[in-house]
Amino acid sequence: MYFSKIFVPTTREDPSDAELISHKLMIRSGMIKKTAAGIYNWLPLGLKILKKVEDVVRRNMNLSGAQEILMPMVQPADLWLESNRFNEYGKELLKFDDRSERKFVLGPTHEEVVCDIFRSYPVSYKQLPINLYQIQTKFRDEIRPRFGVMRSREFIMKDAYSFDINTEGLQQSYNRMKSTYIKIFDELGLNYRIVKADAGNIGGDVSEEFHILADSGEDLLAISDKSDFAANVEVLDYDKDPSELAGKPSPDGIGTLQLKRGIEVGHIFQLGQKYSEKMDVNLKNENGDSVVLSMGCYGIGISRIVAAAIEQNYTDEGMIWPEQITPFQLNIICLDPKNNEVLDACKNLYKLMKKFGIDVLLDDREIRAGIKFSENELLGIPYSVVISPNNFNSNTYEFNDRRKGKKNNFSADDIKKIIDGAS
Repeated sequence: MYFSKIFVPTTREDPSDAELISHKLMIRSGMIKKTAAGIYNWLPLGLKILKKVEDVVRRNMNLSGAQEILMPMVQPADLWLESNRFNEYGKELLKFDDRSERKFVLGPTHEEVVCDIFRSYPVSYKQLPINLYQIQTKFRDEIRPRFGVMRSREFIMKDAYSFDINTEGLQQSYNRMKSTYIKIFDELGLNYRIVKADAGNIGGDVSEEFHILADSGEDLLAISDKSDFAANVEVLDYDKDPSELAGKPSPDGIGTLQLKRGIEVGHIFQLGQKYSEKMDVNLKNENGDSVVLSMGCYGIGISRIVAAAIEQNYTDEGMIWPEQITPFQLNIICLDPKNNEVLDACKNLYKLMKKFGIDVLLDDREIRAGIKFSENELLGIPYSVVISPNNFNSNTYEFNDRRKGKKNNFSADDIKKIIDGAS
């Protein structure tokens, strides 16, 4: 992609309503544009990153055996009345009537709809377990949307729902999803912890959250310094100031507690029969007896991951994207595009990198070099090559690694090896 041909409306000024660094940088880099409070447009650069996160999630979900579907964002209120959540969910549930005065909701989650799908078809116990997932827009009428896409009203989420014949099967499905989530967040290259959590208004008996560790996180986590124990302080039986938990013995008896801030990006639940019983989701077991199915629910905040990744990977100049979700792996910065020889050298390297399978950007704009350098840092592209009238005819290129803060002269083959090794 040539920089002169893409729509990336960068700006130097921080938005006046932005508090978090991710919100500031996403606006300044031209990733998103606000339409209304908590509602954002995803522009080309932002959407490209969002789709890369989706790709990682989708590939691992498919490998787990889950099957992708797509459910409507608009849901009939009758289903929510059937589950008793129409009035219980709270004001975050946006309700409206159509022209025929039929009641609908904008889906904040899809337990009711997936139950209606499953119960509508004859399914044999031999087909279980079945795990259906989607990547879909959700809407929650937040009383105070803030922090950009971190806490918005409209957002992109992966949600999955497993169906099992009994609790033993549910436990296996739950463990499979937990392992899948670990693979997803490992592949995304993010520093995260799995913590014990409250089920909230989704419900269920067992619940764990996946948190990206960042100082800006809304949630306070108690983490053992010697074991894997971690919990949201909300679920700990501690009726005093939670800050006093620091230094106390870990509940598992191993090590002492440290307090960290986390951004929730994933949540897994063992729902049991909370929805399946109310909505008559059952089938006959091997003995011919009708059995209410056991359900699990598994969510990942796709759009929130993008913001959380920034909160964990930035400098004073801009973002540094993890390799798996960077919008471009390499930026070729042409310092004199009016010089045909320099521009040809840039284009030749660009073509070669494309041939190598590298996602490359060529900054061919006729603007000051300083702007090109500052915007390269703002956009968070991890690697860059600078080609100028002084080095355009060389067999090596000035190669910059932002994460390591190093500059070296490398051949095209060496650059390919470095980028391939990091990916």
